[in-house]
Amino acid sequence: MQHDFDLVVVGSGAGALLGAIRAADLGLKPLVIEKTALVGGTSATSGGGIWIPCNDDMAREGLKDSVDVAFGYVKACAKGMASDERVLAYVETARVMASYLEQIGVRYRAMPKYADYYPHIEGSLPGGRTMDPLDFNARKLGHQALEDLRPTNPGQLIFGRMQMNAFEAQTILARERKAKLVLAWIMLRYFLDYPWRRKTPRDRRLTGGQALMGGLLHALRKRDIPLWLKTPLKSLTLEQGRVTGAVVERDGVAVTVSARRGVLLAAGGFERNQAMREQHLPQPTDQAWTATPPGCNTGDAITAGAEAGGALHLMAHSWGAPTLHVLKEEKFRALFVERSLPGCLVVNSRGERFVNESCPYPEFQQAMYADHARSGAAIPAWIVFDAEFRRKYPIGPLPPGEAVPDERLRKSWLGAVYWKDGSLDGLAAQIGVDAAGLAASVARMNEFARTGVDAQFGRGGNVFDRYYGDVNVKPNPNLAPIGKPPFYAIRLWPGEIGTKGGLLTDADARVLNAAGQPIEGLYCTGNNAASVMGPAYPGAGSTLGPAMTFAYRAAAHMAGRPMALQRADLLTAQA
Repeated sequence: MQHDFDLVVVGSGAGALLGAIRAADLGLKPLVIEKTALVGGTSATSGGGIWIPCNDDMAREGLKDSVDVAFGYVKACAKGMASDERVLAYVETARVMASYLEQIGVRYRAMPKYADYYPHIEGSLPGGRTMDPLDFNARKLGHQALEDLRPTNPGQLIFGRMQMNAFEAQTILARERKAKLVLAWIMLRYFLDYPWRRKTPRDRRLTGGQALMGGLLHALRKRDIPLWLKTPLKSLTLEQGRVTGAVVERDGVAVTVSARRGVLLAAGGFERNQAMREQHLPQPTDQAWTATPPGCNTGDAITAGAEAGGALHLMAHSWGAPTLHVLKEEKFRALFVERSLPGCLVVNSRGERFVNESCPYPEFQQAMYADHARSGAAIPAWIVFDAEFRRKYPIGPLPPGEAVPDERLRKSWLGAVYWKDGSLDGLAAQIGVDAAGLAASVARMNEFARTGVDAQFGRGGNVFDRYYGDVNVKPNPNLAPIGKPPFYAIRLWPGEIGTKGGLLTDADARVLNAAGQPIEGLYCTGNNAASVMGPAYPGAGSTLGPAMTFAYRAAAHMAGRPMALQRADLLTAQA
């Protein structure tokens, strides 16, 4: 049977579905293929944030931004590892893409207090560019479609069931005055929704990446765009150097699908491919440390694109994050924000601090590798905290002790997920950390907590650090003494939420060959493509924002409506 479409989209994450939806709205006939049985890829398990300079919400919040400022900031972050044309295309088009999301029913709001990740780089802002998706009601999808949507990470749920958005998470973690009221509302709303809970334990209220993907899936279904699950890409078809379609496996049979306007690769990175990790990423490396779902992101589409002549770029880089292992969970958990809470520190096996614990998670992972290269002692690292921290705050799979005391935790976790001892020396012996080094680091941290100044790494010294600090702790919301026994530790690994390297693309998401020329009919976005951010992470949402923005531009190009750069003067002005 012949299968003819205008374009084939490989993958089912945010970039993939947005590209298919936009193509359909431009009059094209798309097909989406997904190799797993679930829709959403790593986008569904993400926080759902998008980093959108000059977004429409900023003016309403009294925040100022401009293409000039944002371009300069991203260009500085990229350090010459992404073309200026791509950077400008992103900065210009991201706002347009975000407005389009609103039009198709995927609504976002700016986070006015969530700072860019590099406050020291000119052009960074103290808030407003990161946007969080508004809640999406799963009833619009229906029960079966919800079951097809990849579930979120357990760490993003309250008691493993209830969803919360980024604003609520910040309120609860920072222990703001209304934190208990917010938590009570979330729990009450879930438990009162008995008719829905009879069908499924999954929360009907979708937030974060679930809201994003729920909204995109709803928009896809409204347009009757075909979505083939359990359909892996085998290879791309070429005629006279042009990509004309793809060979896929469906029901165990190889099927050729033609794509008159092109193929959009949006199937993620290669973090689940151990051979590719060992070939490209810093060592040591292990696919088990990643926080992305097993079976996804094995680099198949990157390999297919390379076999079609596509050049590879940034293959040694990842969207790094410290991760931890929780027994019986399918993947490691990323430790995103708990590190910022006061009353903890992170040490290597010498008991030495080596990083500002509150720094952005990519910087944290990079610091692990840098210190390990120096000391041989930072992989794994250990986050250490005391009874007061344990009582007040969640960390990893451990809820606050005042809600779930130690005796109610799973017995199998002790000595496997977390370690506990009545003294720092005893804890150090259990986890294989130098006791004298740990004692010295704790003593020094306690002095920093007293003065409010981390003289070693500057923790709590900028607006980003303080966002997830405890507003009730003075003089520094990220620093508190560590001294009340028992003492606890959790082991951390240098994981990631995706790889950054992939196929090299231009401003319209066209894949480029080694000579820098576009391969006709081949487009790429998301972590399938080399990041427009270069080695950096300018702000929360720097993965999903570009994934959807360049999918938006790719669809326009395929439809014969390429988007010209409006501020090309910046390319010559800053050359």
